[in-house]
Amino acid sequence: MKNNLETAILGGGCFWCTEAVFQEVKGVEKVVSGYSGGTVPGKPTYREICSGLTGHAEVIEITFNATIISFAEILIIFMTTHDPTTLNQQGADRGTQYRSVIFYQNETQKEVAYEVLTQLSEVYENNIVTEISPFSIFYEADSEHQNYYRENKEQGYCSYVITPKLNTLRRLHADKLK
Repeated sequence: MKNNLETAILGGGCFWCTEAVFQEVKGVEKVVSGYSGGTVPGKPTYREICSGLTGHAEVIEITFNATIISFAEILIIFMTTHDPTTLNQQGADRGTQYRSVIFYQNETQKEVAYEVLTQLSEVYENNIVTEISPFSIFYEADSEHQNYYRENKEQGYCSYVITPKLNTLRRLHADKLK
């Protein structure tokens, strides 16, 4: 089974949202919140990321079993559970750290990313602005940012922002849920 494990690095705004979505997806073994895509050396702090000055995006690292769910299916779920048409913004969260981004790890992931975005561009009224960039390094976020929704469901942000995304996941991708 270990040979079938792959990883995807995706940023769809706040990492709490995307983490919660993928924790419910069949074939996903592990989801870790973190940061990627920045230009400032060293591990950035949450405060530095929130400043928007490091160039990092809030992302998740998804470890998935490719015999259960493909990279393309991961991307379709990703693209349909956040708004890929708003530049550097998801809802009230604004800044480059909240950009929609796919960090590909090889040429196959790059090709699949472009194929999925082309396919889904017909679904959206506005242009998709999701960035497709080469992966360089992933920094894991501090422990208080891991499993955020699971541990804070009653918190306002979770109720008003994350729960609706989970409802969209359940409505559009019921066949992909654990």
